[in-house]
Amino acid sequence: MSSVASQAAIILLLEMCLTTYVFSSQWLSLALTGSSPSRFKSKKNCDEIGQLLNHKQVQVCKKNVDVMDSVKNGASVALLECQHQFRYRPWNCTTVQFSKSPVFGNSVNGGTREAAFVHAISSAGVAYSVTQACSAGRLGKKCGCDKKYRGQSSQGWKWAGCSDDIDFGINFSSRFVDARERGRGIGTPARVKMNLHNNMAGRLAIKKFMKLQCKCHGVSGSCNIKTCWRDLPEFTLVGDHIKEKFDGATEVELKLIGGKHVLLPQDNKFKPHTKLDLVYLVPSPNFCDPDTSTGSLGTHGRLCNRTSQAIDGCDLMCCRRGFITTTEIKKERCNCKFYWCCKVKCQECRKTVEVNYCK
Repeated sequence: MSSVASQAAIILLLEMCLTTYVFSSQWLSLALTGSSPSRFKSKKNCDEIGQLLNHKQVQVCKKNVDVMDSVKNGASVALLECQHQFRYRPWNCTTVQFSKSPVFGNSVNGGTREAAFVHAISSAGVAYSVTQACSAGRLGKKCGCDKKYRGQSSQGWKWAGCSDDIDFGINFSSRFVDARERGRGIGTPARVKMNLHNNMAGRLAIKKFMKLQCKCHGVSGSCNIKTCWRDLPEFTLVGDHIKEKFDGATEVELKLIGGKHVLLPQDNKFKPHTKLDLVYLVPSPNFCDPDTSTGSLGTHGRLCNRTSQAIDGCDLMCCRRGFITTTEIKKERCNCKFYWCCKVKCQECRKTVEVNYCK
């Protein structure tokens, strides 16, 4: 935003206009300082954050207090990855926190592509963080290494080490995150199906990119014996995949087929989506101006690239309102020298740079 004051005014206006709708992404506020305990130590902590969870999520929390720190970390991982993926977009995952709003404001309270991405990345974040905690032994007897991978493989090498138990992470994420969609008053049947589908698409993205890590054993570096294990991918790789699915998301509608409600492409010229694809129900707003109905904070005051023709370019980012160019002093390391052994010393240089802000 162009100033702290104007942003505060917009936030206040949004808060005044929000209803008591139960937001499906409200639990993501666990990622923000002050919204949850620094650490979950007892069932009492689950009651303390009850305003962020529905009844089913509170019950899952109380039965799994030792897992909730991982849920909180998963929310943080998802929030940061969302901001990374959309840093050059008009909607950039700006966090807005007030009493009745989800962490990204009202922009995820709808059937848009943005809502689809948030559901997918947050569900994936929880599955990822819980799986990491399992492998590290932080969840006690609940889980550990994946016991499915043992003995000799069909390729001749041996399973060894600690394979990350992604199935446990996926199952817990399904129980906790999806519980919000199965509560009362959460939304229309189409929205519930959309959110559940995107939640699972996010979790499956992790499984798609699980890595096979191997180590050779033998004299002088030979590979007489090779042991391998399955490892989690970098979460940025998962974020990249989900962002690609966002760009190619399918617009769907709820239809009754054979006595069962299913989501099908709104345009029958398009092939049905897969489990890994994202789906949405309504087109996205342009996010150019502040809008209480969409939760958009607008792009006034946003940085833009004057020479780019892409979405981060001043023409598109500023929605053709124009932009202001200023010069700023930027500090950076320069004239670095390596000294044996083993130090690198640099000077601090000041550089005048051109910066562009949307009007």
